[in-house]
Amino acid sequence: MPARLLEPTRQTVTPVAERHDPEARRRLSAPALRAFFTLAARWGLNIDEQRALLGWPSRSTLFAWKKGQALHVLYPDDAFADEWPKLRNTNPIFAGRRPLDLMVPGDVEALYAVRRLLDGRRGGWH
Repeated sequence: MPARLLEPTRQTVTPVAERHDPEARRRLSAPALRAFFTLAARWGLNIDEQRALLGWPSRSTLFAWKKGQALHVLYPDDAFADEWPKLRNTNPIFAGRRPLDLMVPGDVEALYAVRRLLDGRRGGWH
């Protein structure tokens, strides 16, 4: 059965006037970058086209964004960082489940909860 598209509501769309707020930008940045890179791949954009559309970040910054470096900052062991979403977790938000078990069937709030947890662990959430 195809995924059902939801109509945007006040709860799912951040008003334009609030998008400059640092908290809103932190909340929206990761999903926006994932969507951007998905579209860039579908459109066949080269690196310079991607950089241009993103405001000309350095190549290293673009590749860091593309790789989703959050877990690698927390867990320098690349194998563990890449495996973390698939490992059972004792943190109360996961209740012994894997992070993917919360994120996949969840909504944006589930993704946001995991993001807050990871930001808090690296000391970047204020």
